[in-house]
Amino acid sequence: YKEAHQKIYTSIHQLYHALQPVDILTVRNDLPKKGELEEVGGDSYIVSLTNRVGSAANIEFHSRIILQKYIQRELIRISSETIRDAFDDSIDVFNLLDAAERNLFGVAEGNIKRKYSEMIDLIRESIQNIEKAAKQEEGITGVRTGFTDLDRITSGWQKSDLIIVAARPGMGKTSFCLSLARNSAVEFKHPVAFFSLEMSSIQLVNRLIAAETEIPSDKLRKGQLTHAEWDHLNNKIIKLEDAPIYIDDTPALSIFELRAKARRLKTTKNIEMIIIDYLQLMTTGEGVRGGNREQEISTISRALKSIAKELDIPIIALSQLSRNVESRGGVKKPQLSDLRDSGAIEQDADMVLFIYRPEYYNITQDEDGNSTLGMAEINIAKHRNGALKDIQLRFIDRLAKFENLSSHEFIEEAFDTIVPNENVIPIGRKTKQSKMNDDDETPF
Repeated sequence: YKEAHQKIYTSIHQLYHALQPVDILTVRNDLPKKGELEEVGGDSYIVSLTNRVGSAANIEFHSRIILQKYIQRELIRISSETIRDAFDDSIDVFNLLDAAERNLFGVAEGNIKRKYSEMIDLIRESIQNIEKAAKQEEGITGVRTGFTDLDRITSGWQKSDLIIVAARPGMGKTSFCLSLARNSAVEFKHPVAFFSLEMSSIQLVNRLIAAETEIPSDKLRKGQLTHAEWDHLNNKIIKLEDAPIYIDDTPALSIFELRAKARRLKTTKNIEMIIIDYLQLMTTGEGVRGGNREQEISTISRALKSIAKELDIPIIALSQLSRNVESRGGVKKPQLSDLRDSGAIEQDADMVLFIYRPEYYNITQDEDGNSTLGMAEINIAKHRNGALKDIQLRFIDRLAKFENLSSHEFIEEAFDTIVPNENVIPIGRKTKQSKMNDDDETPF
């Protein structure tokens, strides 16, 4: 706090890193070399500082006092700067809010973050992670998805990763991420935050209930349930009631609002994963919209990766694909170049997953002659820390639900034995397109 103490401490710090002993004599000899001895109060002041401490036995407690005073001064500084900037009409209020919260979050998370790490510390941490992974079932070290083959390839969603899930209209992007959220929260108790910029929270919950109970959403919407179905519904939703899933359906969510809400959820609910539906509906929060679309998406993409690293949790963001997929001949499988609006999405993402359902394009058989009805392919097109692979899942269209391929050998029979229903929608029906898939090229 005092300038004299800053100079004395700097001298001590430099001596220490020069592998020199630190005591009254060495510090006293170092200060004159920089012309600072008289500025700090001379020999008598340096001696008086050492006389104030009777013993070094309580050094940790003394250091804690210094740290507490530092935190108090930081809070005073941040508050003063916030008050000053709040009176300045030229400063965007959302930028001000983000800066204030970021500064306070930095103080709460341990004050000044280290800019580097010693190799020995990193090696020890890495070995600890390897030992921890060795003890885990099937080597899963991240947030489980509930999809066996996907977990095997990724070892679960890893901390600080940005995962992009992209597909064309009707492929079931929201359904896939809802299935991910449900599996992670219900089966493995991972707290999940779901930010829905298009669908309301009630609509999402209705989808979750339909998938959990295997009662089609149209029957739930109309309330046309038999007594047996009501009993089945009440028994099944108990799992969902206790699930640590937190849904935010704020429309046109800005990246600054997302960061603030994510920090709060991390602090209060200890969330372990964030899902965003979907990236192109987000805004940069800089007031004026209608600028360069690619630059805006690039800013959002980089910010999402930054949030993932800051909170040390995986973030899954849904994204659109361009029309290039539809104009392509053959099987119409998506490629990285099909990611819409910005190449920065591909660059910033640690993983890019494409959802592809052949039956959507009336392809009823694969190259080997096997039926593709009810089949979904999760194509890992980019994996910064692992292999690229195509994973087969089962998609139950009438329930908007993804499952492991082996979960339903006979979907119709399994469904009919659980919940009798006269109005079953055929599996081959295409999912209704949502407005997120509109190919309108106007700035968002």
